[in-house]
Amino acid sequence: MTRPALHGFFSVLDEVLTGSDCYPLHQPEFQGNEWIYVKDCLDTGWVSSVGSYVDRFEQGLQSYTGMRHAIASVNGTAALHTCLLLCDVQPGDEVLLPTFTFVATANAVRYCAADPHLVDISPATLGVDPIKLAAYLDSHTRQDNAVCINRHTGRPIRALIVMHAFGHPAEMDQLQQLCEQHNLALIEDAAEALGSFYRGRHVGHWGRVTALSFNGNKIITTGGGGAILTNNEDLAKKARHITTTAKLPHAWEFVHDEVGYNYRLPNLNAALGCAQLELLPRFVGQKRQLASRYQQLFAGSALGHLVTEPADTHSNYWLNCFVLEPQYAGLRDQILEQCHERHILARPAWELMHRLPMYQACPRMNLSHAEQLQATLISLPSSPVLGAVA
Repeated sequence: MTRPALHGFFSVLDEVLTGSDCYPLHQPEFQGNEWIYVKDCLDTGWVSSVGSYVDRFEQGLQSYTGMRHAIASVNGTAALHTCLLLCDVQPGDEVLLPTFTFVATANAVRYCAADPHLVDISPATLGVDPIKLAAYLDSHTRQDNAVCINRHTGRPIRALIVMHAFGHPAEMDQLQQLCEQHNLALIEDAAEALGSFYRGRHVGHWGRVTALSFNGNKIITTGGGGAILTNNEDLAKKARHITTTAKLPHAWEFVHDEVGYNYRLPNLNAALGCAQLELLPRFVGQKRQLASRYQQLFAGSALGHLVTEPADTHSNYWLNCFVLEPQYAGLRDQILEQCHERHILARPAWELMHRLPMYQACPRMNLSHAEQLQATLISLPSSPVLGAVA
């Protein structure tokens, strides 16, 4: 059974991946106005953190997502850090976040001198499991003057970060309600989810604040880059202020009224982002077409199944992921080795946060769903160009 199943797996990859000698997990595509806009920055000399393309990029993000405010940042991690500051995360606090995430989510919490409190995910969405978390909060926390307190550590739990894994939206209605019940600020880590919608609205509308990423491997890129989204005008003003070194406006004086950060996106990067944003609907369409082809070809595989968008969502399918049946979990590394021998740069899921040395001692709930998924998931090449030729 194993040999035919493996043969079928690689037969699918051979059919989908044609026309190149190497297949990265996700590579950018520059087929629009990138050269024109970037050259304009160079020609005019507006290349740093002030310029018309920054404003234009932020406005474009607002228009696409339907959010009232977008504040561009130097990268997605800076956006996450800013989101935590906007939610008043203090030294010694705890912040709930999934153990199944990229390390930047946990790192941003530590930048605030707070601790990640690691929670499990739903196998259906790959995001935070609202049912499991609800039971955990009921038994492990108490309320003290409208502050959620960890019964075991005695420390405030200030916020919940919900990460939309691989572009698939989490169950935001339930998670938003849970945060309201337990007095938690809700932050959406949508680093992978630009172009994804939950119940007809773009991700970001449920959190108090949301972080995006435009790293080179994301659905659109500014080289590096990120953004903070919010519908709260006061938080937007605060975000813009502290990400610009908290400098008070003045024609020549340098007066800063609090600790700030040099987190603003340069105009040069924003120019690239403006061109990429114009192509975003096409990229989403190509990636959904690629996902559909993968799903069609892998249908009936004895080895495992493709991750598909959860109910009531429209996913950008940032990465297509194949999940092995539990009895084949031992084949994961063998499959990855064979992929790389064929120059197919497939990847496993991230190492779980509770297994990393700096987060092993963090408070956590039972994490069985995440542990099962991490042992069996393989991310497949998902560049938009692959969907264009599907």
